[in-house]
Amino acid sequence: MDARRGSWHEVLSHVIDAAHRATATDLVDVVSEACARIGMQARLYLVDMAQRELHPLPPRGEPAGRTLGVDDTAGGRAFRLSEITVSEAGERSVLWVPIVNGTERLGVLALRLPRDTDPDDVVVRERCWTVAGLVGHLAVSKRAYSDLLHTVRRPRPLSVASELLWQLLPPQTFACRDLVVSATMEPYDRVGGDGFDYAVDDDRAYFAVLDATGHDLAAGLITTMVLAATRNARRQGGDLPAMAAAADEVLAGHPTQGVCTAVLADLDLATGELRYLLAGHPPPVLLRGGRLVGPLSTRPRVPLGMNGLHEPTRASGVGVEQLRQGDRLLLYTDGITEARDPDGAFFGVDRLVALTEHHEAAGLPAPETLRRVTRAVLDHQNGVLQDDATLVLVEWSPAASDKLLPRLRPRPGAPWPAD
Repeated sequence: MDARRGSWHEVLSHVIDAAHRATATDLVDVVSEACARIGMQARLYLVDMAQRELHPLPPRGEPAGRTLGVDDTAGGRAFRLSEITVSEAGERSVLWVPIVNGTERLGVLALRLPRDTDPDDVVVRERCWTVAGLVGHLAVSKRAYSDLLHTVRRPRPLSVASELLWQLLPPQTFACRDLVVSATMEPYDRVGGDGFDYAVDDDRAYFAVLDATGHDLAAGLITTMVLAATRNARRQGGDLPAMAAAADEVLAGHPTQGVCTAVLADLDLATGELRYLLAGHPPPVLLRGGRLVGPLSTRPRVPLGMNGLHEPTRASGVGVEQLRQGDRLLLYTDGITEARDPDGAFFGVDRLVALTEHHEAAGLPAPETLRRVTRAVLDHQNGVLQDDATLVLVEWSPAASDKLLPRLRPRPGAPWPAD
């Protein structure tokens, strides 16, 4: 059967029609049955929350199969670099296609092609990419009422605080025409008080990083209250000081009397004007043209929840910075820079910036840059973090979003076939 000329419309129609009443487990069978109609075999892999391994979701009645390393397999390469890769399986080729929802990396779809199908054929690649895109959207829609799609991604069980926080956070990567926001948070299974947030509408982007006092469920509750309060104020048209004031009020009225450091910021995507508020938190770092411009500086206010000690005016504590196209902002919690190795040496801001620039220079997409930087922080502490560690990378650049989706290119040296 010719995968180039087969009925791809029938494949997509079958997946869409059958998915309406499919559970998460059924979804794997639906995709496998649809691809079999044009002689392809399909297998779905989802990445774990540590982004170290790809875990298979087998069809009903089949063994699970082995996990795939993100760093050392063809499927892992497809995931890491957001590109379609090829491996051989006997007389048939396998296309490893990234699965994304929007630009959030979910895993890979392995498609074993019919015999005599050219894996470098651009038409075949485009159609496989379309199938994988549909699978990504469906997987996220099923995740809202599935345990399987959560548990398969957890090599270790989550604490109650982590369970609570991950349910409230936005996807770890978002991109639009000229903006990329990507985040990582470790330890994924024991995170307590860290958090991040963002929202993008029209020409405005809002983003934040949070760090509540403590590392337990109480800290997680503080972070969730701040998330809810700042979102509520923002959705009523409030500016950055109003959002901070809303968080102050909520925390002051809660029995824990907890506090939370934060960076709250919004960016005008049309002009590049950045406005930001520092609430007792390390300032974001501005990177431009491969070099450190420096930390953003403005008069900080006290952490959220301590408003009784400080009565700022509406405009106080809000800094303004004019960004240029291609600028990147790094927001982080102190668990990144204050991570200590066995000799007591800090990971530090300089090392954070150097690694970020190194991976950016290598052409890596933003989420892969953060994955590798986070791995370096973990390695610095021999794999055991002493504190929650969160990174948020914001890039104002059309080129940054282009890196997040496959270019559908063939292997090096292979010609581009005619359509």
